[in-house]
Amino acid sequence: MAKPRLRSIATVSLAGTLPEKLEAAAGAGFDGIEIFENDLLTFAGSPAEVRRLAEDLGLKILMLQPFRDFEAMPESARSRNFERAERKFDVMHALGTDLLLVCSNVHGAAIDDRARAAGDLGEMAERARRQGLRIGYEALAWGRHVRHWQDAWKVVEMADHEALGLVLDSFHALALGDDIGAIARLPAAKIFFVQLADAPLLASDPLSWSRHHRNFPGQGDLDVVGFMRAVFAAGYEGPLSLEIFNDAFRATAPQLTARDGMRSLVFVEAEAGGRPLPALPTLSGVEFVEFAVDDQSGAALADFLGRLGFAQTGHHRSKAVDLYRQGRITLILNREPDSAASYHFELHGPSVCAIGLGIDDTERAIARAKALACSIWEERVGEGERHIPAVRAPDGMLIHLVAPDPAGRTIWEDDFRLTGAPAAGIGLISVDHVAQALPYERLDAFVLFWRAAFGLEPQPLWEIPDPYGLIRSRAMTSSKGTLRLPLNVSESRQTATGRFLSAYAGAGIHHLAFAAADIRQTLAALRAAGARTLEIPANYYDDLAARFDLAAAEIEELRGANLLYDRDESGVFLHAYTASFADRLFFEVVERRGYQGFGAANAAVRLAAQAREGPTGERQRVAFAIR
Repeated sequence: MAKPRLRSIATVSLAGTLPEKLEAAAGAGFDGIEIFENDLLTFAGSPAEVRRLAEDLGLKILMLQPFRDFEAMPESARSRNFERAERKFDVMHALGTDLLLVCSNVHGAAIDDRARAAGDLGEMAERARRQGLRIGYEALAWGRHVRHWQDAWKVVEMADHEALGLVLDSFHALALGDDIGAIARLPAAKIFFVQLADAPLLASDPLSWSRHHRNFPGQGDLDVVGFMRAVFAAGYEGPLSLEIFNDAFRATAPQLTARDGMRSLVFVEAEAGGRPLPALPTLSGVEFVEFAVDDQSGAALADFLGRLGFAQTGHHRSKAVDLYRQGRITLILNREPDSAASYHFELHGPSVCAIGLGIDDTERAIARAKALACSIWEERVGEGERHIPAVRAPDGMLIHLVAPDPAGRTIWEDDFRLTGAPAAGIGLISVDHVAQALPYERLDAFVLFWRAAFGLEPQPLWEIPDPYGLIRSRAMTSSKGTLRLPLNVSESRQTATGRFLSAYAGAGIHHLAFAAADIRQTLAALRAAGARTLEIPANYYDDLAARFDLAAAEIEELRGANLLYDRDESGVFLHAYTASFADRLFFEVVERRGYQGFGAANAAVRLAAQAREGPTGERQRVAFAIR
């Protein structure tokens, strides 16, 4: 097994005061921290007090950073720079750390002279050595003359001082497309520290990209795993630290961010060949969707589901929980007092409070989730009932884990008094996807959770115009397509996503999609049962005729059924939407013919139609008219 490395986070990665940042880091299980200079400057106490705070929390201060604009400056600034360094050495002693990060010079007066830079850093390192300290040199991606880690290494190599080494940062290396494989050939003793950050791919200058858009490894698009593999191949056994500059993180509770950071570090270290995690579970799909309701909303939802072809097929043996089924779809209506569902209902009203995932091995999945700092939920179990553990998602929703029973019994046989077999209903056969609305700043956290704990992969980000703003959507999917989870965020409170978050008082599932074998027959049955589908404007079908080579009769059939159509290289996608339930949750009926997406090209049409229809649309029009 790989030797455990210290896990660290830079204080700049977290929101709050310095004591709040230290408490959050310790609470998430970090071994150490990097003290960012601005956090120290704005702290009312002394560096020695910071040291005591950290020690009381079980944290080691691993580095002070950054020391800027030092090397290769004109003689007029050189002596002043050494005076600054000596003052920082005093601060380091008070903090109890032996390492100072010196980032490559960005000053306009810096001299393009590698020998001069090596000489300055060598002298600084000698002064540090005399005091038992070390200097780590880092190449900033926007440095004036040293931008690449290879350039920083040449300076360190030329200085040839035992107290001078490299600080390697994944963002700076990967943002410039550096040869990360060559890191494996570095002498391990000269790598003093390793910082990790990911980022989405953006057309931006490195400085703006770095200062505003970094995120945790596993949340972005950079090859942080490849970077770490090269670092491990070099023989590095020192700390792994997270250094994240992110506007959304600065607006998020530090405890949440620190927990996400620890999850990220555990995940990416395992992916790169460090401390291993239990293997990913194999997912077979959505076993059930559970709704938190009370008596009144439960009756209303049961009536709504009845028009969608669902029939009650059982009642729980010991709880106020009813079972509704159709095809391979199972929906649970939970009215049980003093339960996770009742607490969820008190916070959010009638809503989805849990989903059940079919997996191959519950114990392994729970062990992996625990290692990734996920919370585990254990519901009380009556005599003879199945124990079904659950993992809490970042918003608190429960993800129940359902493994096959060796005896072949289902959880419904164990836990419910069954009153009938699943109904044929209107032809709905399975859960196709489950869509969730999230606060804008929490998208990365959910991407990381589903990726690390369950192996889902993020799909390309879509930007979807809503009549009242922009919605960003990123789907997480399993490798075999057994689980599909679109995640939706919006900065506007007036979009459909924003309105849901306000009505729901937080993140939640706002949209369930069911697969049908023959969507035309299913929609005809829906209409016969009195269910109403979302009305799509005629202009959409005129445009559809222009975009696709569909016969006029087929266009008219789609128009008559309010069916939306999309096509890609894999196949065809047909889908339609119901009216919303309780002004917050709606259902989609889909038919896939090889198609792998979610009909994102039609999303703007759907959003506009939803804004026009029903109570939500009426309120929006009135609200905007008043303004």
